[in-house]
Amino acid sequence: MTRIPHWLAQHIAALRVVLVLTLLTGLAYPLAMTAFAQVPGLDGRAEGSRVTGADGRPAGSSLIGQSFTDAEGNPLTQYFQSRPSNAGTGYDAAASAAGNQGPESVVDTADKPSLLTLVCGRSKAVGDLEGVDGSRPYCTDDGVGAVLGVFHDGGTSGRVTRVVSLNQPCPAQPFLGSYQDVAVECAKDGADYSRAMTVPVRGEAPAHPQVPADAVTASASGLDPHISPAYAELQAPRIARERSMDEAAVRELIARYTTGRALGVLGEPGVNVVELNIALDRTHPVPSPKQGA
Repeated sequence: MTRIPHWLAQHIAALRVVLVLTLLTGLAYPLAMTAFAQVPGLDGRAEGSRVTGADGRPAGSSLIGQSFTDAEGNPLTQYFQSRPSNAGTGYDAAASAAGNQGPESVVDTADKPSLLTLVCGRSKAVGDLEGVDGSRPYCTDDGVGAVLGVFHDGGTSGRVTRVVSLNQPCPAQPFLGSYQDVAVECAKDGADYSRAMTVPVRGEAPAHPQVPADAVTASASGLDPHISPAYAELQAPRIARERSMDEAAVRELIARYTTGRALGVLGEPGVNVVELNIALDRTHPVPSPKQGA
């Protein structure tokens, strides 16, 4: 009886292992997971949690936020507005990311606004849209960070010799007339203010702004479809007005699409804006702006 050469036996054994592992991990396991994903209660999530709009067409996913704006980026007033997004141009699942700006980001640069100015601008815009006070501490009336660049004759201390409103480029009127008896100047393009001490000014805004924090800050993923119940409640009067609804009916819908804390203790309650707006279109449709409404 002819024996198979040792080297050939090793190759045959290796081929058998490759074949078995290919069948197990490349065919059997994926098929088993696909079948398991069809179990009631899991099938929706496995398929991407897709949602259908009032017109019956696909309307994205209930797990990924959307922007409810027109072609120019202006809010569509008949819809609840989502929280801001830093994912690409907004809610781009391929570019999920945070803004990478922290509490020390208070001075604008030539190519990028500071986190403070982003928050101030968003708060003012939400206040204007909802007809409420959009002011916040450390924000100017025109929606930028209220931050001064203060020069001292001793470098970091001593008599104040010059003061610049760092986030208000000329010819803007500085938010503060004077600081320690020195007139405040507007910032000049290209000027170097690196020697100045950065001094944020709190101002007279209320400690608890009317515009909630989630309305002016983006989530860590940039994909969150939820807003806080407080932000939804702030928008309720506008939605009722735009859709000729009773505010009580709007609040009932808000409550229906509000989820509680995970496991009863983790996180905060949230309102799914995507599902809420689809429900609004189904129950109280409004003519599309494209139809001249």
